[in-house]
Amino acid sequence: MAKKKNPAAVALGRKGGLKGGPARAAKLTAQQRSESARKAVLARWARAKAKKEKALHVGDDNTEE
Repeated sequence: MAKKKNPAAVALGRKGGLKGGPARAAKLTAQQRSESARKAVLARWARAKAKKEKALHVGDDNTEE
């Protein structure tokens, strides 16, 4: 049986979540924001590349002995 979440707690958490990102970005310098964005892009590309490579190897009959 799934536990029901307290709607008031969910709303409060969501409210804080909406403030966090923009507040953090406002404190960073342009160079820091750029570096953070660059790291995020590299992480996304790495994840996409790994997923693509995994798809290429699924059902691969070229097993080396």
